Amino acid sequence: MANILDIIKGLNQAASMGYDSYDPDVEIGLKREEGHPILDSRVIDGFRVRFAADKMIVTYQSEMRLEEMHPRNKFENEIEAKFDDILRFLKKEYKKITKESVSLSSQGDADILVQTTSRVHSWVQATKQYNIGNTENVDTVRRISIRDEDKSYEKKFKDFLELSSEKKSPNDKAPKNPDTPEA
Repeated sequence: MANILDIIKGLNQAASMGYDSYDPDVEIGLKREEGHPILDSRVIDGFRVRFAADKMIVTYQSEMRLEEMHPRNKFENEIEAKFDDILRFLKKEYKKITKESVSLSSQGDADILVQTTSRVHSWVQATKQYNIGNTENVDTVRRISIRDEDKSYEKKFKDFLELSSEKKSPNDKAPKNPDTPEA
């Protein structure tokens, strides 16, 4: 069983193989690979990965025409298919690099954000989380809840605010400002 750090390093190296400048012959399944690189207008799209404990978060960005986004189910299925292509690519490259396989299981549907840039074009950013398999003894990321006994910082802050005063310091030799009211 591999260490979580070794798995993350391998997945990072696999994701770095997906950059457009690395090798133009690499097939990931992105829109930028379609058509002729010089004669056709290229679509800007790509992905990146980041990690949180035993989870990998994949972010996919792309520009799209508004007509490509309708009907809604077709658009969401297309984004999910892009994530499947990216995941397939990452697993294949990870196996090439480390000579081992990695288990990545999806954590629900993709979170999709669409923003319009003009009446014709839009920008899509989608994220999806995956659990990294074969990892043990990894502390999961959790929200820190503030309980009543953990509010000591609040008391310290209030004490600090009570130290303030409107009185002039004895070593302050600056002349009085006539515009400010005296306390």
